[in-house]
Amino acid sequence: MRPAKRDERFTVPLYTLAEASTYLRVPQTTLRTWADGYEQRRHDRTEERTVSGLPIITSIKASQRGHARLPFIGIAEAYVLNAFRRSGVPMQRIRPSLDWLVQHVGPHALASKDLYTDGAEVLWQFAQQTGEDSPDGSVARHLIVPRSGQYVFKDVVKHYLKQISFSDDNYANLIRLPQFEHANVVLDPQRGRGQPVFGNSGVRVSDALGPLHAGESFDAVSEDYGVPVGELRDALELSA
Repeated sequence: MRPAKRDERFTVPLYTLAEASTYLRVPQTTLRTWADGYEQRRHDRTEERTVSGLPIITSIKASQRGHARLPFIGIAEAYVLNAFRRSGVPMQRIRPSLDWLVQHVGPHALASKDLYTDGAEVLWQFAQQTGEDSPDGSVARHLIVPRSGQYVFKDVVKHYLKQISFSDDNYANLIRLPQFEHANVVLDPQRGRGQPVFGNSGVRVSDALGPLHAGESFDAVSEDYGVPVGELRDALELSA
């Protein structure tokens, strides 16, 4: 299923690269490469050549430096790429696997529920087609494992994918941030302008932490904002 043309998850920039870097725990330089692509000059003994790569997440050009660039779908794609990165996949070789996913899963494959349900089998097909000795195929094989007669994503990837909720069009509409041990903190484009909110109350994390930084007690802030003390402590610890 293709996204609606005016769906704000795809078109409205909500996150600067600095914000996305903080929320996803991905280096900002890495996010910039994913959003803008890259071009590098490389030298060997006989020649100089240019190596380039296209963007691999959805982003919107900002009119000024430091303005929001990533729509919700863009940060969802970056979130899944980070799962691939944490599995140990060399990101400079990920492009062929991503192209195959888009071809066989659909546009914005990284933010699609179909990646969760079918992506591992699709990547196995890619690995088979490219051959056992292919570097591109080895990337795909690094993400998946055989289990009960089929191929599934490795546990580190599966854990990340399980934190995503999807709307009826099969595209991401909510991400739970896994770095929080006790607090249910989510990115939801319908609440708090997409900034991290406590999932049960909808209160922006930054709004609840402000009084704590100013010296208010946990009990007082919990009562004022409807957020359990344990969740406040977890969020405050991670904000330090």
